Amino acid sequence: MLDIVIIGGGPIGLACGLTAQKAGLSFVIIEKGTLVNSLYNYPSTMTFFSTSEKLEIGDFPFSTTHVKPNRADALEYYRRVALANNLPLNLFEEVLTVNKADHENPAYTIHTSKGSYQAKHIIIATGFYDIAVNLDIPGENLPKVKHYYKDPHFYTLQKVVVVGASNSSVDVALETYRKGADVTMVVRDSQISNRVKYWVRPDILNRIEEGSIKAYFNSNLKAIREREVDIETPTGIVTIPNDFVMAMTGYKPNFDFLRNIGVNLSADGRYIPQYNPQTMETNLPGVYLAGVVCGGMDTHLWFIENSRIHAKMIIDHICAPLT
Repeated sequence: MLDIVIIGGGPIGLACGLTAQKAGLSFVIIEKGTLVNSLYNYPSTMTFFSTSEKLEIGDFPFSTTHVKPNRADALEYYRRVALANNLPLNLFEEVLTVNKADHENPAYTIHTSKGSYQAKHIIIATGFYDIAVNLDIPGENLPKVKHYYKDPHFYTLQKVVVVGASNSSVDVALETYRKGADVTMVVRDSQISNRVKYWVRPDILNRIEEGSIKAYFNSNLKAIREREVDIETPTGIVTIPNDFVMAMTGYKPNFDFLRNIGVNLSADGRYIPQYNPQTMETNLPGVYLAGVVCGGMDTHLWFIENSRIHAKMIIDHICAPLT
């Protein structure tokens, strides 16, 4: 019988583990992929918006020579923190079902791809990066359509369509362009998002203005075929040659998992889970949320920097009856 099962081995799951460890609670962190799996799957060239001290967990310093840490810096930091503190990590193990607690059995039973656990409490820190938001258009299932981006070299001399105008979209457009790709952006809004990193936004605006990168604003991708795509623009359908579509349309939490275990979601299309903002406890007693999963479809609201505090809020609430 464990005090806590933490589902998700990302930075916030690790932060919860460190705080539980400090409180003397028994726990295990279960992660369906590798350690900090989402960060591992970020683009190899990715640079964080936050400075390193805002990504720190458990009061362990994050030292780097870069003003803004990159993916490699983060992987090194979180791995060192996890290993140095001997956090109990079960990697490449997926949580399949959770049997709810009741009056006769106050513990939860967690079934995974490798075994079963019993715990008095559960912390869900599963993030949002594993499930892409689909375009729902013809041809989206073609192999040339990518919802994840790793490295720009692959797209040298290719005709690339980038869907979106957020940080990930802009990074893909600029990086593939600089490796020799012919880049076209399809943006449903009238401009590049104001949330794009402040040191990157002028770059993309200048590349569009000079014509190095073509951009269709107030437009949507309507169909994808092997060698071309259709773009719905304010002046009508435009068909252009195409080799790859980078659908940077965002990602979403695993809502099915939350529903299946009994967490209530809002009915407004945002699917925000029900939880107490003072304790992070959901409508299920003893089941807590931590990190970006709290925001439902509003995935831009929570990130490492502002959700690190969830760990202390949750562990304080778990420990309160014990004091």
